Amino acid sequence: MSLPLTRSLLRTPLKAPTRQFTTTLLRTQQPSTPKPQPQTTTTQAQTQGNQNERISKILSPTPSHQTTPNISKTGLSDKPLELEATATEKIDWTRSFHGLSAAPFPKEAADILLAPTEPDEVEIKPDGILYLPEIKYRRILNRAFGPGGWGLVPRSESIVTPKTVTREYALVCNGRLVSVARGEQDYFSPDGIPTATEGCRSNALVRCCKDLGIASELWDPRWIRKFKAQYTREAFVEHIVNKRKSKIWVRKEDQVSYPWKETK
Repeated sequence: MSLPLTRSLLRTPLKAPTRQFTTTLLRTQQPSTPKPQPQTTTTQAQTQGNQNERISKILSPTPSHQTTPNISKTGLSDKPLELEATATEKIDWTRSFHGLSAAPFPKEAADILLAPTEPDEVEIKPDGILYLPEIKYRRILNRAFGPGGWGLVPRSESIVTPKTVTREYALVCNGRLVSVARGEQDYFSPDGIPTATEGCRSNALVRCCKDLGIASELWDPRWIRKFKAQYTREAFVEHIVNKRKSKIWVRKEDQVSYPWKETK
């Protein structure tokens, strides 16, 4: 009984399963190499899209709306820098009142600052307000303290409203604080804000110079009335563009200028 069983076992093939297992194992161990994805088509599509976008911007009409932020809403972000040096090293003029009323200026400087205002240098606005051009205040300061002997320091950040720019400045002469005043200047469009900031600075300078006595006659009512009676006149005019008639002030030796035309 045992002999036929042994023969049947010897006749049974044993190599076929081994081959199948080996083949399956080799297939499992082989690393799978990913197929490269074509990128040329994607890159070309992006390049073509950028070119089309650029061409569309060039050919598009000029926008009628604002394409940049409105400075009148966002502000100028020009807050004065805070010095890191100690008080003994440098003076922080954005906060300090160093030298205020410490001593009077020399007589030579005081004579220049307090000199009477020449009538020929005074101008008048169409509404009758007298003023001295800002550049003449600078000339007086240069004569009194010398170029570089005085300066205007911002004390605050610029405030931009829908119509006005305002900022606080300090006038420093010979290393001493003289006066602090806030300047202001109107503007009509956001494009005029840079020019308005410069006008604001000049306005602050004029106000600071009042404490030095420069052109103090322009704030004296009696002097103003005498000046108007002697050097100015009222003229009836017509606006050249809108034909609106009005009455303005001019100096007696001056002619009515554009956009007004004098009527009789």
